[in-house]
Amino acid sequence: MLKRLGEIIDNLCTKWDCKLIEFNGEADHVHLLFQYYPQLELPKFATNLKSVSSRRLRSEFPLQINKAYFKAVFWSESYFIASCGGVSVSVLKKYIENQDEPHK
Repeated sequence: MLKRLGEIIDNLCTKWDCKLIEFNGEADHVHLLFQYYPQLELPKFATNLKSVSSRRLRSEFPLQINKAYFKAVFWSESYFIASCGGVSVSVLKKYIENQDEPHK
């Protein structure tokens, strides 16, 4: 499911004129590293990313999701976005690559 989520996010980034650089996840959250233009409205992008990915994952993996999630929502309302000035993209990419993957 994590692999499919990465594909969905990559597709959404392309539609929003962004470039997904790195993606990985843990049991309770995901990390994205993406490049975007300053004109991008980040709150709208985050909302769209969550709603589209939730809808697609729920339709493609209904048994797994219903077994693991007891609430009607897939994502929490919160998110964290930080710019990476002062640190290289390669350092951030390595951090995301080294995140633990949830048990399959």
